[in-house]
Amino acid sequence: QVQLVESGGGVVQAGGSLRLSCVDSGRTFSLSAMGWFRQAPGKEREFVAAISASGSARRYADSVKGRFTISRDNGKNTVSLQMNSLNPEDTAVYYCAADQKTGLFSVPSSAWSAYDYWGQGTRVTVSS
Repeated sequence: QVQLVESGGGVVQAGGSLRLSCVDSGRTFSLSAMGWFRQAPGKEREFVAAISASGSARRYADSVKGRFTISRDNGKNTVSLQMNSLNPEDTAVYYCAADQKTGLFSVPSSAWSAYDYWGQGTRVTVSS
């Protein structure tokens, strides 16, 4: 059973940083590609970043490249998203998700439909 719990959201001023974490209480974390998505009010859920099960491959949305870094610790069943240089457009609820179908070393998917399990989300608010 995969259960994902996000933490680390909050309110931050523009230009600031936050680090989101997602813990998987299940036993298959090391076999799952992990992704972060976000949904702003009135907008569709969008891809942010993803990392392969092995940690060897990463993918980022163009809007966050150079500002956000995704990482994972398979020993702690944790995936993190370091967010720097935040701006008001980054305000959203952030969700982590697990994909158990993509190969361990394959580039992870940016499509939300590829992900099998989702957390409840953590809210990030960036004030101007």
